[in-house]
Amino acid sequence: MSAVNGTKFQPAVFFLSGIPGLEDIQVWISIPICLMYIISILGNSLILFITITDPTLHEPMYIFLSMLAITDLGLSLSTVPTTLGIFWFHSREISHDACFAQLFFIHSLTFIESSVLLFMAFDRFIAICNPLRYASILTPPRVAKMGLVSLLRAVALIFPLPILLKQHQYCKDNILSHSFCLHQEVMTMACSDFRVNIIYGFFLTVSSLGLDLLLILLSYVMILKSVLSIASHVERLKALNTCVSHVCVVLLFYTPEIALAVIYRFVKNFSPIFPIVLGSVYMLVPPLMNPIVYSVKTQAIRVRIIRVFVK
Repeated sequence: MSAVNGTKFQPAVFFLSGIPGLEDIQVWISIPICLMYIISILGNSLILFITITDPTLHEPMYIFLSMLAITDLGLSLSTVPTTLGIFWFHSREISHDACFAQLFFIHSLTFIESSVLLFMAFDRFIAICNPLRYASILTPPRVAKMGLVSLLRAVALIFPLPILLKQHQYCKDNILSHSFCLHQEVMTMACSDFRVNIIYGFFLTVSSLGLDLLLILLSYVMILKSVLSIASHVERLKALNTCVSHVCVVLLFYTPEIALAVIYRFVKNFSPIFPIVLGSVYMLVPPLMNPIVYSVKTQAIRVRIIRVFVK
């Protein structure tokens, strides 16, 4: 009898959603989404190719940029199968294990990207506030260790999420509002008590993403303090200009991520379309815009991209 009840109240799949109410034009909507994915993958691959093959770019700033490109590639590849599967083939079903695996990769890569953005802020802080010690502080072995630490931290912190989710029974409709799985939403599908997920998820957001953002802000406070002490107005602008790309990328990354976490945990009544839009922005826009921002604002990258296409 228990086995029968388990089958009845434990559906084997979740159902992903495209854009509710626009099912008739999903094929047309898929065209810009597909283009965004293609641009994201090609753009980040190009950044990665340039930074790896050009020896003059084997410096901490560009190594961190290559880490960011790898992370953005991972985020795009983690979501593109289910997203395009919905829009092109109306394939909405995803098994529990596949869903848990997808959210593990999405959240792990998100945490890695947060770490990389913190490292990039630290890089700018050292370059502006202590330029004479830049080469001795950010040595290649130390940069490699920072990348390894960010990977290990993300895996260690996110690994409990799928384990916690597997402990629950899912007896609701199991219709997810996104075209990919996120822990914030999957946990609400459980018919058992998921307060542990809420507490642990909030702890992750505050102790990792929140702490990273706080340290980034602290880095920029110190950078501004150092820049304002420079007598030459031209030198001030030159120093601040090196930070513009990073500031844009930080805003693109943290704004939808924090807004999405707050909505699912603390807002009871909200428009269903709002988290869908935020989730799409959270997954699509940073990987799309990061290579564009750095290509436009970083002269060394821009020049080498032009050389690739001119040849």
